[in-house]
Amino acid sequence: MTCKLSLATLSDAARTAAIPSYERASLKAGIVHFGVGNFHRAHQAIYLDDLFNQGVDHDWAIVGAGVLPSDAAMREKLAAQDFLTTVVEQDNNKTAARVTAPMIDILPVGDHAAIIARLADPQIRIVSLTITEGGYFIDASGTFNPAHPDIAADGQNPGAPKTVFGLIVAGLKARRDRGIEPFTVMSCDNIPHNGVVTANAVVGTAALSDAALADWIRANVAFPNAMVDRITPATGQREIDFLRDNFGIEDNWPVYCEEFKQWVLEDKFTAGRPALEKVGVTFVPDVTPYEHMKIRILNGGHAAIAYPAALMDIHFVHDAMEDPLVRAFLAKIEKDEIIPIVPPVPNTSLTDYFALIEHRLLNPKIGDTIPRLAQDGSNRQPKFILPSTLDNLRQGRDIVGLALVSALWCRYFAGKTDSGKDIVFNDASAERLHAAALKAKDDPSAFLVFDDIFGEAAKSELFRKRFAHALKSLWEKGTRETLQLYLDGKLAV
Repeated sequence: MTCKLSLATLSDAARTAAIPSYERASLKAGIVHFGVGNFHRAHQAIYLDDLFNQGVDHDWAIVGAGVLPSDAAMREKLAAQDFLTTVVEQDNNKTAARVTAPMIDILPVGDHAAIIARLADPQIRIVSLTITEGGYFIDASGTFNPAHPDIAADGQNPGAPKTVFGLIVAGLKARRDRGIEPFTVMSCDNIPHNGVVTANAVVGTAALSDAALADWIRANVAFPNAMVDRITPATGQREIDFLRDNFGIEDNWPVYCEEFKQWVLEDKFTAGRPALEKVGVTFVPDVTPYEHMKIRILNGGHAAIAYPAALMDIHFVHDAMEDPLVRAFLAKIEKDEIIPIVPPVPNTSLTDYFALIEHRLLNPKIGDTIPRLAQDGSNRQPKFILPSTLDNLRQGRDIVGLALVSALWCRYFAGKTDSGKDIVFNDASAERLHAAALKAKDDPSAFLVFDDIFGEAAKSELFRKRFAHALKSLWEKGTRETLQLYLDGKLAV
């Protein structure tokens, strides 16, 4: 017997899943969240659901928002089930489902007037974002690009913005003009200093049309930095069917995730915040050490294994980690070139942290995929890999492994695996990367011409040399033999 998820069927869902202990009718909006995807519903929404289950802070419910066609599709799917989400947490030894209810609405995508009106509502005290690494209009150095056509368009027409940042600026302007305290803008994306990056994007967008407003935002709005972590793969028909067949719940778009989650957040809020420390959020004065640890060791590790695994036709992350070469490659590059340049983290062993990551990546139940880790490399490489490369170079350290990661990414964008299978790209820059990767087979420097990706690293003679040699090996010897050469200490020239 199955039940189609809705508020009316929660008692039926309770036969196999945990359900909220609070009444949805008790909730009032306090947060507008842009980018209602899987990660948000497995992370920020879970923490709020936990808090509401304690019977407190029911005036911090979530109203979703977005600007992309995918946001409209998500709104349609969730609206049909009263904005409920089934979250399936999976560890090696257990699988458990829970229905979460902290979201009470999603605003119509494309209706800028409705979104701005909600942002101007005094009840809204936080605006949060999970818009992916590529959504912040920044280059390889993390610098905001106000000349991007979408941002420039919002600068020319600030009353009818189409980007997230244009909408936030319009909402803040309305609050300033009406004497309403500004909301906090809280990024939950995997970007170094995500609060600073978000501040630059909001202020930079405002400056295009109203310099005084930009100054007011800089002086009055809080943009806390955060480190967020939970492995959350994409949802497909397999996950929808599994939930129905094993838990009897029909959910239009359930979320699957690992049991582990982490959120470290700077305690800087303009208009108050929910008591998230009661449900495991760590509030700190400076999140920098934590974000360095996570972005370099976990996200950098993801990027390190994605491309060799893809080139060797490995689909699932846990299968990649079961391959002795891939697992040893990750361990060596972490030990030799990533962990040594990560600054100390309070009360944390970086070696133990990496051991935890290995355990998480080996989880077969999570079903995380190599294509997910390999997507959007043009935004992820400059944030997760190349900063470690540059830090090593600045400290006079070698970068054989990190240069190999970049070469593997280049080889991947040539378009075929080592066995000759076609690679399906998922990257906004796929066309230019593919063309450059094909040229790089004969001229490795052809792939290093993208300043917005490689930046300062491409100017390093040692990096260019290591990259070229690794790429040559990948073409001539293949991925598996090249990884073995690296592990044997024989790849450097």
